[in-house]
Formats: sequence, C-alpha cells, structure tokens
Amino acid sequence: MYIYDQYDQALVDQRVAQFRDQTRRFLAGELSEEEFRPLRLMNGLYIQRWAPMLRVSIPYGLLSSEQLRRLARIARTYDKGYGHFTTRQNIQYNWPALEKVPDILAELAEVQMHAIQTSGNCIRNISSDHLAGVADDEIEDPRPYCEIIRQWATLHPEFSYLPRKFKIAVSGSQKDRAATQVHDIGLQLVRNEQGEVGFEVLVGGGLGRTPIIGAVIRKFLPKRHLLSYLEAILRVYNLYGRRDNLYKSRIKILVKSLGPEIFAKQVEQEWEYLRDDAALTLENADIERMQQFFTLPDYDANAADDTRHEQQREEDPNFARWLAHNVLPHKQRGYRAVFVSLKAPGRAPGDMTDEQMEAVAELADRFSFGEARVSHTQNLVLADVRQADLYELWQALKAQGLATPNIGTVTDMICCPGLDFCSLANAGSIGIAEQINEKFDDLDYLYDLGPVRINMSGCMNACGHHHVAHIGILGVDKKGVEYYQITLGGTSGNDAALGDRVGPAVGKDEVADIIGRILKVYAEHREEGEPFLDTYRRIGLTPFKERIYA
Repeated sequence: MYIYDQYDQALVDQRVAQFRDQTRRFLAGELSEEEFRPLRLMNGLYIQRWAPMLRVSIPYGLLSSEQLRRLARIARTYDKGYGHFTTRQNIQYNWPALEKVPDILAELAEVQMHAIQTSGNCIRNISSDHLAGVADDEIEDPRPYCEIIRQWATLHPEFSYLPRKFKIAVSGSQKDRAATQVHDIGLQLVRNEQGEVGFEVLVGGGLGRTPIIGAVIRKFLPKRHLLSYLEAILRVYNLYGRRDNLYKSRIKILVKSLGPEIFAKQVEQEWEYLRDDAALTLENADIERMQQFFTLPDYDANAADDTRHEQQREEDPNFARWLAHNVLPHKQRGYRAVFVSLKAPGRAPGDMTDEQMEAVAELADRFSFGEARVSHTQNLVLADVRQADLYELWQALKAQGLATPNIGTVTDMICCPGLDFCSLANAGSIGIAEQINEKFDDLDYLYDLGPVRINMSGCMNACGHHHVAHIGILGVDKKGVEYYQITLGGTSGNDAALGDRVGPAVGKDEVADIIGRILKVYAEHREEGEPFLDTYRRIGLTPFKERIYA
C-alpha cells in the first residue's frame, strides 16, 4: 500500500495543527458557526442529530493492520466503542466530542490517515474495487491510479470549492464492483484494439434526488493523459455548474441539461489547453513508481498443494456454507479472498466494535499480509488468505460474530444510519434492517433465492444507494410518520440501471412482509437458476405490484 513520504506527513500534520487552532477559536467564540462550518466540513466533521460525526478517509478502501488498530483505539477512546463503515469505503464515528476532534485527527496522522475532503464541496475519497489486485478478471490493478488521483485532488486550489461534492470511482476489472456508472466520474480500465490499456471515461452519474446513470464521454483515454483530462472535466464543471440551486448543482444536472455530446465537446476543448502540460502528464516512470507501492505480496508458491480445507468442508457443514458464500476465488493459486461480514443479526449493517476491529487487525497480520479492505457493500475483505488457513480464520471470525455466511443474500443489506443519527434523514433505516433480519433468518431459504441486493436510505440523499438495488427501500416522511417507498430492478454493475418505483409508500411495520411478498413472486416466476434481476427484467413490474398491494 502507499506509504507517506515527508511531504505527505508534513501536510497532514499541518492540517491537524490548523484545525486544532480553528476549533479552539470557535469554542472561544472567536469564530461564528457560519465561519467555522466550511472549516469543519473540509476536515470531515458534521453536526448530526445528537452529536458531531467525523468521517475518516480510507483511500480506495485499503487499510493496514496498524491503521485498523488505531481506528479501534479511536472508537474506544473518543466514541462509544464502534465505528460505521460506509459505501464510499470510509469509516464514520457518530459520537465524538467537538473539542476532542483535533486529538482524533492527530492520532490518525500518526498512522498516515486523515479526514481531509471527506465532506464539503470538493473531490471526496477516491473509491475502487475491493478485490483490486487479486481479482481473476482484472485488466490491471486500479489502485496506483486511485492514489495518483488522490494526490492530485488533495487540497487542489482550483477544486476546493466546487458547486457541489464530487465523487470519483475507478475499476480495473471486467466486472464493475465499484459502481463507476453512478459516480460524478467513473473510470474503467480497458484495452483498445492495439492492446494498449487506458481508461473509458464516464461522467454525470449519481444518485440522490435526481438519480442518473453516467454517460461515456471518451471511449479510450491514454494513461498519460489521465490527470489532464480529469482537470478538464473539473474545470468545465467548476465554470458552468449551478451554484444558485443546491438540488441542481451536481455535475449530473449539467451533463443532462447540455447533453453528453455537448458536455464532452466542451471538455475536449478545455483539454486542448491542458493535454501537453508537463505537470499533468503521467510518464511511464511516474506510473511505475506508484505501482511499486502495490506489488504482489510474498505468496507461498506451494499453497495450492495444501487442500485440507476440502476435507474440513466435507466434515463441517457450517464451514462449507461460509466457504460457499463468504469466500471468493483469487488469481493466485492456493489463495482466496475472504469477506468479513458486518451484517450479523442484531447489529446495524456496516457497524464494527473496537474489539472486532482489533481482532480483524490481528487476523490480517496472521493470514493476509497485514492488510484489510473496506468494500462498497459495507463489509471488510481479507484479500490474500491461503486456502490452508481458511478453517482457522473462519473459527476466529465466528468467535467475533464476523462470519455470518450471508454475503450477497437478502440480509447482506446496504444501509445508511438513517434517522437514528443523521440530521438529514426522514426515516429510520437500522430498524428496518432489524425487521428484515428477523423475518429472513432461514439461511437455506436465502441460499435458495440466490443473490438479492437490498439497499436502504433514510432520505433522498441516497447514501444507502437504494436506487441501484434489486430491491430498494427509501424512507419518507408523511406528516411526521415514517413511510417507505419500494423500488425494484436496480443494479450498480456493468448493466447499471435505476430501480422502478412500485407504487405508494408503505408503513414502517409492513416493510419486511412486503419484501416477503416480492420474494415469493420471484420464487414463483423464476426459471431454473435465474437470478432475481433477470426474472424481474423478464416479467416486469406488474406481478410484483399486484402482490404488494393485494
């Protein structure tokens, strides 16, 4: 993983000192709330319903075991003993005291972490595939390019006060696991007819109040022009993006109003001024230098010879279920990628206690070369586990409540904090997740259904990505009463699509039962081996709607 040099460390240390003084001045009454607000937002600090919320950056979801231990210490020392992992591969603390936030940032800086640009109208955390570097369908590891973009974007003087927040995702695999089509900019590594690897560039995706699938504005961008082209896109947006209307300020609205072709033309015109700028050109040496931070670990060349996990699978059906659902193939023979499920019944999706973080840090050291990853779906991943170690790892995860064998099933839900914490939310999300977990506690039934993605958001900001779920749930407020809108047929994969709204919102106590009706329609109509999304696309909305409102 990327290691800070003296300049990186000096930058984050100076930022801590600046924010410590800004916080002191605010608490002393020397800065007004209006003056302090942009300063705290640029350091990831929100004011939520009950307390401040601090969002910590985890670039492209990659954590060292040392960093994970520090996150655990912060949760224990400054919060209520847990943190919440998000769909942007960050972590949020929901209960820090304002006066202690500079101390938290100082602790983060000691392990090469920060909260810079995790909020505000700037370029947010760069996200990517949680299987980067180990996926067997990978064209090229996207993480070096994520880090290059992160360094270019951090405290960029021209893009620190954009019309609205800005999100970039990069994928290097044939299967899009980074939801690139619903980002302000999505970058997909591709190979052209000459065999060269470059980027397909999508712009104008996003969810929220006006969900839109991004449009391709360049089929192939050579690697050397990555930064100059990104700069051209941001300049066009900074110049023409609306600042007079909060709901129309995202780049997706600009692209939609102009049309992708006209927007692309404007970007190309701006790029003419930038493409030969040496400061923005990535030479091969620049790329190779960054790739050296993401080299393969020292794999055991004989790992594939040890097949004891196959006998253990035969002897222990619980281990077999976990292998089938939480363990993925790896491009290195004898290794697997393992999901650490943060979706156990009785716990809010994405939440993790300090003890669990420390336990996973220890397991990462023992079994996965000292690294862990945060997934887009609010789980963790140990990406480099020898197949011979799977049984021992499973037992250790099970002891911590982190081995629920439900990855990809109905109960592997994406869920925002909702009304329990967020000041913007209209309705709760965590309680609905509990309701669904209680109803669907038969794992054999869930396995028979196959992969079904349920996402929940507590408001139209769509932090739970409900628009691109197979079954989406959106909390709405009706005269002070919580109701929930249901959408069907969304996905954030290669065939990205927005879900169709089923009909009128339903009551809070009805949600789990209605999910049950939806799944029964699927079970009745699916063809052999047919996934939920394929069945929905084949039979359409009507059969589901009729059953929901019967």
